[in-house]
Amino acid sequence: MRFPFGLTALALLLVGTGPAIAAPPLELSVVRILNRSQRSNWVAPWNALGTSTSTGSGFIIDGGLIMTNAHVVSDARLLYVFLHNDPNPHQLRVKVIGHDCDLALVEPVEEGLLDDYPALEFGPLPAHRSTVETYGFPAGGERISSTRGVVSRIEMQAYAHSGIDAHLTVQTDAAINPGNSGGPVVQGGKVVGVAFQGTSQLENTGYFIPTEVVDHFLRDAADGRYDGYPELGVITSNMENPAARRRAGMSEGLSGVRVDAVFPGGSADGHLRPGDVLLAVDGHPVANDGSTLIDDFRGDFGAVVDRHQIGEQLQVRLLRDGQVLETAVTMRSLPRLRLLANSYDRRPRYFVYGGLVFM
Repeated sequence: MRFPFGLTALALLLVGTGPAIAAPPLELSVVRILNRSQRSNWVAPWNALGTSTSTGSGFIIDGGLIMTNAHVVSDARLLYVFLHNDPNPHQLRVKVIGHDCDLALVEPVEEGLLDDYPALEFGPLPAHRSTVETYGFPAGGERISSTRGVVSRIEMQAYAHSGIDAHLTVQTDAAINPGNSGGPVVQGGKVVGVAFQGTSQLENTGYFIPTEVVDHFLRDAADGRYDGYPELGVITSNMENPAARRRAGMSEGLSGVRVDAVFPGGSADGHLRPGDVLLAVDGHPVANDGSTLIDDFRGDFGAVVDRHQIGEQLQVRLLRDGQVLETAVTMRSLPRLRLLANSYDRRPRYFVYGGLVFM
């Protein structure tokens, strides 16, 4: 979440000063990002909106790059980074950005700027009820802040930035406030996630993007271009009702979800049909509520689908007309779905004819 400038009030508690203490190596790698952005006007496309200034966080990784959230650097006209104990802004440019997973890689325009700063390493998915620590620059502050909390939930969750995507998300009671976005979430000295959003419906609750999603993004972006997540392209409903299972011809011991619709052009198009029952994906049995056991936690079967890149194959077991079938689905994107997503980093195309605006 970005934090706009112009606080109406800010209360500070002075706790005293003491001798200077050297910053831990981890804090040396956490940076503050300033974005002077300009959003496109999709209501009046000939008239761009005014510029705004917002701040977020990021952290240094291998390759002289900085990882942050896509929403921290979206629609940028000018990007700057402030390094540890350096009051001077340094210009950035976006190298790769993924709006569907709210992640981005940026790099300094000045070559070698990050050579003397340690790159942070990534760790595994944190265990449920384990402790994590978030780092960043909340509330637009210029001093680094850290908060500690417990992993309370791991599940598929909507990503607010795109408005339509849902990926694996970790919930914690560590404070994740405006300005924290893009900062590392750390456990055992390694990054286990990227702070990215909160919720107004719950108190003391924040969310971070786990390294499983980060790794998917980095593998996709390794060639310098981000292709995005593939889409299975189906609408399913659960089969918890015994009558629904009998109607589908499911014998005792079988579980899964019914396929209600298949999107033309999606990965499942030509492989699945309405009325099929999806029994397993990549060998993970699908429960009647749509969940599956993934490593040591139970989550939506979509988390297994999300592990694939475009072009890879997903193994599917299904029930059709009383027969259990196996098929390999080649994963691909669904461009028509992206039309429903929030749009960033591009200007609307339009033309005017007879006083009407066509977009």
